[in-house]
Amino acid sequence: MPFRSKETLEQWVSDFHDARGAGDLIKVVVQDGSDGGDTGLVVVPLLNATVSVFMEPLEIGDAQWRITIEPQPDTTILNSHQLQGMAAELSVAAELCAYLEARSVGHEETTEA
Repeated sequence: MPFRSKETLEQWVSDFHDARGAGDLIKVVVQDGSDGGDTGLVVVPLLNATVSVFMEPLEIGDAQWRITIEPQPDTTILNSHQLQGMAAELSVAAELCAYLEARSVGHEETTEA
């Protein structure tokens, strides 16, 4: 079944960072797929919040991705500059998600048995 390995996603995130000049804190972490394969999970930490944003394909092999924002344990209080910074971080996350969807179209990668 086609999927995106952690290694592939790390390369795509690196390519995005090189092209966009943003997202240097974005990382790919291990996420085990249903078949035990390493499918990767893209994490976008937010500097002015106590949560992270993470993204993954809707299903293994799907070109469409979803973004999840974790619930916050605490209330976030920001000034206007911090809110603008958070908006910029969320904008980069949205751009990255669109980039990953574009890279996923037609991508074929299979686990080695």
